[in-house]
Amino acid sequence: MKLYNSGTLKAFLKKHGIATSKGLGQHFLCSQAAVEAIVAEFVAFCGVCEIGPGPGVLTSPISIQCAQVIALEVDTSMVGALKDSSPKADVRTIDALQADLASILCELPEPRGIVSNLPYYITGPLINRIADVRQHFEVAVLMMQREVAYRILAKPGNRDRGSLSVYLQSVFDISLVIHVPARDFMPPPKVDSTVLRFVPKPLNLDEESAKFFFKTVRMGFAQPRKTLANNLMAGFHIDREQAADIVERANLEEKIRPHDMSQTEWLNVSTILRETISGA
Repeated sequence: MKLYNSGTLKAFLKKHGIATSKGLGQHFLCSQAAVEAIVAEFVAFCGVCEIGPGPGVLTSPISIQCAQVIALEVDTSMVGALKDSSPKADVRTIDALQADLASILCELPEPRGIVSNLPYYITGPLINRIADVRQHFEVAVLMMQREVAYRILAKPGNRDRGSLSVYLQSVFDISLVIHVPARDFMPPPKVDSTVLRFVPKPLNLDEESAKFFFKTVRMGFAQPRKTLANNLMAGFHIDREQAADIVERANLEEKIRPHDMSQTEWLNVSTILRETISGA
């Protein structure tokens, strides 16, 4: 069932008595170009977990053309519509933030993927949940507010770069799939959207080192406009001399700010900082 046409989608929603919920951040995609671009990412996949399928604009073509689908939908009023539009999908009424995503993904055949038009109000927490289970899938194709996508893609030197940028770029190869303007949704949101592709990559750190690296990045960006040294002092309770020594040993400029640092530089700082603290 092709629901990406606005007239078809409107009639389908009316048929099932569905009204969009502002509280759930519902804006349904109605763009053939965007749907086809997203579906194309899963042509070679056997299993897909969809988070927040709504009436099934993506669920239907993915389940028909590509893969076995488990669709996680928190809005119980969508169940009837999903069974109509996407009868092959396994629809589960569950909050993805509370679900055991790892177990759900392991129910699906490999190669596996995740797809979602991320609800605006839980974009950050949901991306973090997806990142936590990255060892269980080969690709995640996620739609989000364009400004969030730009922050995620931001390179060193870009003031949009933050802890989320460094973290996600450390564990994923991230690339653009398609830009989706606000007019391509029903109802139109106040902002444009962007679809990104996330392909997991190894961090090459043991569990404890990885945890400390992520903590270093979080603390290093605690006050993004302050220098790295000042953030390390506040976040790890070290003195000015220790912070300056860490920056110097990492071959960084004395007053470098967190958004100017590369992934490699963050890894170096984390390693040196951990040695400093453990040797104190």
